[in-house]
Amino acid sequence: MKPFSLLIKPAGADCNLQCEYCFYRSRGALYPATARHRMSDEVLQRLVAGYMATDQPQYVFNWQGGEPTLLGVEFFRRVTELQMRYGKPGAVVANGLQTNATLLDDEFAEHLARYRFLVGVSIDGPAEIHDRYRVGPGGRGSHQQVLRGIECLRRNHVDFNALVLVTSANVGRAKEVYHYLCDLGIRHHQYIPCVEFNPDGRPLPFTITGRQWGEFLCELFDEWRKADTYRVSVRLFDSIVTMMVEGRHNVCHMGTNCCEYFVVEHNGDVYPCDFFVERELLLGNICSDSWESLQTAGKYVEFGRQKARWNSKCSRCDYLRFCAGDCLKHRLYNGDNPRTLSWLCEGWMQFYGHALGPLSQIASDIARERQRGHAVNRSGEAGTVKVGRNDPCPCGSGKKFKHCCGAHN
Repeated sequence: MKPFSLLIKPAGADCNLQCEYCFYRSRGALYPATARHRMSDEVLQRLVAGYMATDQPQYVFNWQGGEPTLLGVEFFRRVTELQMRYGKPGAVVANGLQTNATLLDDEFAEHLARYRFLVGVSIDGPAEIHDRYRVGPGGRGSHQQVLRGIECLRRNHVDFNALVLVTSANVGRAKEVYHYLCDLGIRHHQYIPCVEFNPDGRPLPFTITGRQWGEFLCELFDEWRKADTYRVSVRLFDSIVTMMVEGRHNVCHMGTNCCEYFVVEHNGDVYPCDFFVERELLLGNICSDSWESLQTAGKYVEFGRQKARWNSKCSRCDYLRFCAGDCLKHRLYNGDNPRTLSWLCEGWMQFYGHALGPLSQIASDIARERQRGHAVNRSGEAGTVKVGRNDPCPCGSGKKFKHCCGAHN
C-alpha cells in the first residue's frame, strides 16, 4: 500500500473567526443537518485505529479546520491516548495542528508540547494587514488574540511556525511581513498564495495575480538571502533545496500525482484534497470503507492523474521539475480542464528564474555535508515515537524532521 498522510477536519468548517477569504467556510453546507460539526469519539477511534493498522513509514496526522481547537484539549488528549494504544512497537507518529491560535491556553499548549505537536499559526503580518481579512464576529480583528496565542505556545515550549496567506492586503509588502515575523522571533515561515474565484470564474477581491506572486516571492527571497539562509526556514525554499538534493518533493504541489493524502471530515467522510471537498468527489467514509479501498477507488485515482495533464507549454518549461504544472486548484478555476495554465504561472517563472541559481549553491553545500557522513537514523526505536521539529528525520536522510518528511505538516 502506498504511504499516505491524513488531513483531518474534526470540527468541519466550523470556526470562531469569520475570515473573509476562507475557502473552507462554504463546506459546512455539505452537512446541513446540524449547525455544529464535531468529530465523535467513535469516529475518532476508527480513524486512529484504522490508520495505524496500515503499514506506514510514519503516521502523519494533520489537524485542521475550520478551527480544530474548538474541540478543546480533552479531544487532543484522547487523540494521543489512542495513538499510543494503537501504535505498533517502533511506530513513528507526527501530529500537526493548524490553528488561528486564539483559543489556546496554557493547559492546551502544555499538552501540545508534551506530545510534540508541530503547530502552524495563521498570521498574515502586522495588525494593519492581518486584521483586514482575519476577523471575528462583528468584523473585529483577531491580531491581538493571535499574539496572545503565540506567547502561550512559546511559554510552553511548543514548536510552531507561521503560515501567511498572501492576499491583496500584503502581496506588495513581502519585506515588511517577513521582518515582522522575524522580529516576533518566528524562524519558520510558510507563505501561501490566496487564489479564489466566484462561481463564474472571476477572481475575488483578495485574490493575487501571477505577477504579484512572483514579485512577492522575489522580494521575500532577497531579504531571506541577505543573512538568514541558515537562520530562518521558509518552507518553499526548503522544499526546492530538497528537490535539488534528493530528487523528491515534500510538498504536494511539486508532485506529479495528487494521490498523496486524504481529507477526513468530522463524520468520517473522505475526500482527495481539502481544496476539493465537493459532493461529487466524496470517496467514502472511514466507518464503512477500508483505506485500501479508498486508495484504489477509481474516483481517487482519476483525481490524482489530473496533475500530470498539464498544459503543453509546461512540457517545454525549464521549471517543470519544481512546479509540475502547479496545484490543481490554480488550474481548474475556469472549468474542469487541468490543461489550463496555472493562474500563477507568470509568477512562478519569475521566481524560479530569480532564485534557482542561489538555491542550487545551498543544495550543493548540503550535498557535500551529506558526503561527509552526517546522517542519523532513528528508525527501529521501541514504542510509539513522537517526532519533534528539530529531531533527525526517522527516514534516515540525515536532515532534521522539519526539513524532510515533516515538511508535509
